[in-house]
Amino acid sequence: MYLDTFTHQHLFKMEEHKKRIIKAIRYIDNHLEDDLSLEKIAEIGMYSSFHFHRIFKLITGETLQNYIIRKKTEKSAFYLSVKKDMKMKEIYLDLGFSNHSVFSKTFKKYYGMAPSAFRNSAPETFHKILQISGKNGHVDTVFSQYICHVENLLKWTKMNLKIEVKELPEMNLASVMSLGVAHVESSFNVLIEWAKNKHLFPRDNVKMISVYHDSFKVTPADKVRIHACMLLDEKLEEQNGVVFSETTDAGKYIVGSGECTLDDFEQCWVSLFLWMNEHHYSMRKSFPFEIYHSNFKEHPEGKMQVDFCIPIH
Repeated sequence: MYLDTFTHQHLFKMEEHKKRIIKAIRYIDNHLEDDLSLEKIAEIGMYSSFHFHRIFKLITGETLQNYIIRKKTEKSAFYLSVKKDMKMKEIYLDLGFSNHSVFSKTFKKYYGMAPSAFRNSAPETFHKILQISGKNGHVDTVFSQYICHVENLLKWTKMNLKIEVKELPEMNLASVMSLGVAHVESSFNVLIEWAKNKHLFPRDNVKMISVYHDSFKVTPADKVRIHACMLLDEKLEEQNGVVFSETTDAGKYIVGSGECTLDDFEQCWVSLFLWMNEHHYSMRKSFPFEIYHSNFKEHPEGKMQVDFCIPIH
């Protein structure tokens, strides 16, 4: 009896810690250009600075400072890749780097090359960024070509995706955060259980959505932040920390629609970003997302109908 009570209390405390850390992470990611001192973030998470530092590392696997620097650097790499019209100075100042020297040193430490070299090498051929261990234990950044010939990718896109530029409305979502691609399915399970208790699932034409707050091009798969979401008719008012309200921006999007397997997803995204560059669009400061119109588990070949959506100017 005592053991059961202890276990229940321990799980309750861990769940409460998780809610607070999610709140802190969401604040960090939405305020990368602001003051992100330990004291400020600890206050957001309702902890003392000492306890927050320890709990944050326990739950995320990295220190708060490392997380902030990584997010700033990854976001800058993403802008360098897809926002060709954005000046270097605008990028690093927008993300809170004090000057070009600090930005360049930090970027080079993380990716092994200067930001200017990265911009010139990364986006044009749509290489996938990989980090591999060097002989002496250091990390070397290398670019491996995802598809050898652009023509083949464009041909694949034409055969497998219907691509349109369209206006999409604002969407009200119930969301559960996933840190790492391996945890997305469990996040959807948490969301569905919550929706069942609210009598929101199952229902006709329910739409499940994944919102990508990081790019696989610049963030390791085990650290990518993905929100498992459900489309709601109205904005979610009641929130419990694990399930929270999120809103996608209304506006212009590149929408690639097709039936594909999970293994096709990366190729679909690469195709769309290439199409975006080929047609001289640039990405808005918003998040891309996937809308699922069917369940791959119910298809004999594991296929699902998906809309891949990129916010653009």
